[in-house]
Amino acid sequence: MKFRQGFSLGGFILEFVQSIVLALSVFVLLYLFVAQPNQVKGSSMVPNYTDGEYLLTDKLTYQFSEPKRGDVVVFKAPASEPCAENECEYIKRIIGIPGDTVKVEEQKVYLNGNLLDQKFLPADFVTDPGEFCQEGIEVMVPQGEYLVFGDNRSHSRDGREFGPIKKDLIVGRAFFKYWPTTSMGLIPTIRF
Repeated sequence: MKFRQGFSLGGFILEFVQSIVLALSVFVLLYLFVAQPNQVKGSSMVPNYTDGEYLLTDKLTYQFSEPKRGDVVVFKAPASEPCAENECEYIKRIIGIPGDTVKVEEQKVYLNGNLLDQKFLPADFVTDPGEFCQEGIEVMVPQGEYLVFGDNRSHSRDGREFGPIKKDLIVGRAFFKYWPTTSMGLIPTIRF
């Protein structure tokens, strides 16, 4: 078999392998330090995020800034959760940041003494108390911790049960929905 002058099959294979290794290295670095895909499992974030959707999680932002109220975050299950040993991850919304007080009373959420405006939820969604957020009892979020609730409060095991999570459990902030393609786009920023 004859090749063009200056072309070598060995050189071509070497360049091809180098390109693949470089591409995989970039992917691994991005995955480990910048962003990672996460799949929504279950109904705890309905109607904003449904079972089977895929999101990209920004792992870099919280290295330089603090999580904010309203952020949708992916975090490792707290040690008290049954799946913590399998290192499963949850997706929930931050309701309280360090120093905030939160109270669940008459199926409503109060943040720092004020009724929380939850326009991101349907009007008929209610918030039941839990083991940590007991009916009518105000709780304070400790320093370095965050209180997270699922959007679908009637079908979510969240901070109302297991309490605040430490910042080091937070993997990152969900910022982009990419599957299914019909709902592809940036995740809206919600602040309260």
